[in-house]
Amino acid sequence: MVPTSYYVLLSAILFTIGVLGVLLRRNAIVVFMAVELMLNAANLALVAFARERLGVEAQVIVFFVIAVAAAEVAVGLALLVSIFRTKRTADVDEVSTLKG
Repeated sequence: MVPTSYYVLLSAILFTIGVLGVLLRRNAIVVFMAVELMLNAANLALVAFARERLGVEAQVIVFFVIAVAAAEVAVGLALLVSIFRTKRTADVDEVSTLKG
């Protein structure tokens, strides 16, 4: 049986990689993927703690978080495609102002 601390450590590493991706990258798609990585790291920690307590409540919450993340992906990618069509760039610094 794998200890819960290993899952929490893996979750912390994944969350740190996600934070670094958001802070250091300029491409909007990479930033978007880093945010999703942070969401999944939080889900992993939540499921690990739920497994330790032998409860299913947190796993139900994780299911809803994944459903919201899927909707976020659909809306976020639609926004990114729309911005790319008008600005012709996916660089976050270039699209810092949302003027028409």
